[in-house]
Amino acid sequence: MFRKILIANRGEIAVRIIRACRELGVATVVAHSEADRHSLPVEMADETICIGPAASDKSYLNIPNIVSAALVTGAEAIHPGYGFLSENGYLAEVCEQCQIVFVGPSAGLIEQFHDKAAAREKMRAVGLPILPGVDKPVYTLDAAKSMAAEIGYPVMVKACAGGGGRGLRPAFNEADLARGFAVAQMEAQSAFGNGGLYLEKLVEDARHVEVQVLVDRYGNAVHLGERDCSLQRRHQKIVEESPCVKLAPDTRAAMCERAAMAAAAVGYEGVGTIEFLVDAEGRYYFIEMNARIQVEHPVTEMTTGIDLVKWQLKVAAGERLDFDQSSVSPRGHAIECRVNAEDPVKGFAPQSGLVGQYVAPGGPGIRVDSHLFPGYVMPPYYDSLLAKVIAWGGDRREAVARMRRALEEFKIGGVATNIPFHLRLLGSREFLECQFDTHFVERLLVAKDRADVGDGSVLLPAGA
Repeated sequence: MFRKILIANRGEIAVRIIRACRELGVATVVAHSEADRHSLPVEMADETICIGPAASDKSYLNIPNIVSAALVTGAEAIHPGYGFLSENGYLAEVCEQCQIVFVGPSAGLIEQFHDKAAAREKMRAVGLPILPGVDKPVYTLDAAKSMAAEIGYPVMVKACAGGGGRGLRPAFNEADLARGFAVAQMEAQSAFGNGGLYLEKLVEDARHVEVQVLVDRYGNAVHLGERDCSLQRRHQKIVEESPCVKLAPDTRAAMCERAAMAAAAVGYEGVGTIEFLVDAEGRYYFIEMNARIQVEHPVTEMTTGIDLVKWQLKVAAGERLDFDQSSVSPRGHAIECRVNAEDPVKGFAPQSGLVGQYVAPGGPGIRVDSHLFPGYVMPPYYDSLLAKVIAWGGDRREAVARMRRALEEFKIGGVATNIPFHLRLLGSREFLECQFDTHFVERLLVAKDRADVGDGSVLLPAGA
């Protein structure tokens, strides 16, 4: 195991990594921006080092500064968390050249999965089902029209280097494609420095289901069950749960087993997530692989009892998995709600400023991952995630009840949050009956027979 690692991230994930390291006896160095000088991770770490000004491109995205910080402090490894440089092949390559361990897969694998079109072909080759589509990038509208005609409408236009819903546009006909193609391309170029797009068949009424995998460098691979991540706003996940109650047992078994086998077949190493779309008939299709820890990883930890961050570090240090698939026995049901600093009344506008009151919920089955404390000044430069509330129950009904109770207890003063919207979502008939897909949140927001999004009500639809 490592003696010391550098954490190249901030917020709740930095706190989460520090806690895992303490249990493993690993010293931590937090690399922070000037804006995060008084943050909780900085207070908790064994050492800290400033890597630049508030702007991400000068700090958390500054590879020379981060690698230099690791070398100066004597860190043996860099843990990138999620976001920022977590799936940056160049950082992994530089780490290798500097004899620093990158906590994640190799630079080559990161690059292969960073290109979504190439990832489709790679996973098809190892036996995962993929949606009908075109695996090579397109750069012109004429080429896109030709490919869409070949696939058949509706289609989804996606950024080859995409993520987070950017560079993503549905097209139900040629006119939609003409309107959306240029916008998607501009978004992709701006966000990822790559204007390449690809097309695949659009699955309507789909669920977004992901399988957690863990693979050591010796080819031992396990899956840790699946998570239903269908509840999204603007293609950003806001609620995740495990298991996906709408999956038939044989479908679940096949999807999870094939995901683990595929990860081993491509030579993956570490913690990763293979994401699928599941259609109304239960057919599933590979869409992408995330080569990092996920925001929603606590859902899997709550159902399996396996610490994913500790295993990330163990595998990166060269340790073998000390359990096999037969030892993984998920139990109960877990739900995660992402609590963001955004105002539902004002179109979910981002918030920042001084956190006054902070009272985290507790009690049976409740976990809160957060970097907040009373008096913390939330900077305006970064992601709006404040906390993750995770509720576990013996079944879904109990998990939902505990989550609602926890959200009602949660007090964050000084900044508006999306907690009222979460309560409304959890009180909807569609959520309670598991009758939702990836577009449900948008439908909920525009529904006219429901309460005002911002009033904190937990109301069922009219007639419930």
